[in-house]
Amino acid sequence: MATVVRADALRRVHVLDWLALGLFAAGVVFAVTGLLPQAEFEDTIRRILPLLVFLGSVIVLAELTADAEVFDVIAARTAIAGRGRYAALFLTCVAFAALSTMVLNLDTTAVLLTPVMLALAARVGIAAVPLAMTTVWLANTASLILPVSNLTNLLAYGHVDMTPLQWAARMWVPQVVSIAVTMAFLWIFFWRRRVRGVDTYVPPAPHVPRDRALFRVAALACGIFVAGVLVDLPLHYVSVASAAVVLVAYAVRARERLSRRLVPVRLLLMVPGLFLVVGTIGAHGLDAVMRTLIGDDPGVEGTFRAALTGKIMANLVNNLPTYLAGEDAVTVEGGDHILALLIGVNVGPVITPWASLATILWFERCRAGGVSVPMRTFVLTGAVAAVACVVATTTALVVTG
Repeated sequence: MATVVRADALRRVHVLDWLALGLFAAGVVFAVTGLLPQAEFEDTIRRILPLLVFLGSVIVLAELTADAEVFDVIAARTAIAGRGRYAALFLTCVAFAALSTMVLNLDTTAVLLTPVMLALAARVGIAAVPLAMTTVWLANTASLILPVSNLTNLLAYGHVDMTPLQWAARMWVPQVVSIAVTMAFLWIFFWRRRVRGVDTYVPPAPHVPRDRALFRVAALACGIFVAGVLVDLPLHYVSVASAAVVLVAYAVRARERLSRRLVPVRLLLMVPGLFLVVGTIGAHGLDAVMRTLIGDDPGVEGTFRAALTGKIMANLVNNLPTYLAGEDAVTVEGGDHILALLIGVNVGPVITPWASLATILWFERCRAGGVSVPMRTFVLTGAVAAVACVVATTTALVVTG
């Protein structure tokens, strides 16, 4: 009987849980055996510790904010603004997701906006998948315009000689093109009349939270988080402070709703495992592969090779380590190759569930919200959209250069 119970429990383990455990175990083995050089191991740990603190605390913030029904209130107001018209709702959701990503960052969009979209679907009684896909695609494809929009941008910011305003001036046309192409494929695959099956929806009544005090505190904590990001404070400090505000409020008013399930164990295992494994692979050949794929052509061909290499490798491993390996592989100075690489690793990671941290966070939010996106649908539609977006956006970069 115990064997049957254990077997049933193993079957219920999500594929991403197995992936996280496998990556973490492999990373530990590589570090202990010396396959990953000690100096690179120590450097990797120093770089990812703030990232782990950010991920863990921002998930707690999102979970408790959702429980306080902040997302339900926003979702109801968004649906009301659409006045029952799907086209208007589509444009509102696109603008919401794109602005959140551009002004804040893609991980914030994945964590805070995904529950809004899922709550919106529940409030209006429409399919959740189109809203969820709008969030995850734009969390990636709308992250070019500012250094703060993506962690890869922050890594590149110290490598390129541009101020934030110069960055925005250089990237705004590629950003507009990327969003436009994303919108086209979102409508074709998920939003058009033949797919959704209905013409209109009935706007809901405004949502009233059951505990107004918790609602206000959670909304305030989200405001603290947004303000801290906008003034360029370290993300892990901002997320910890914001989560602490809500935790204190729940400890006072609803202690029974606090549990260990708030801690995102999967992410806290997957992220260090991913960096350790990719760092090991890089030390034993990945860096050389990236140099070969990107090449040293200083012209248009080299620009497209950098973008397409970034897209492919981001979906095979992850966009953050791909950017780091690609940055070392770019030998051309004074061109758009670094920016093209960013297009590949920012716009392209919409095919595999581990391609970017935003995508991983999005899957976590969907799972917490009880929404399942078929993996076949996610991969196939993402493959089409990624190729079109990366090619079109890189073309815009070249033309405006």
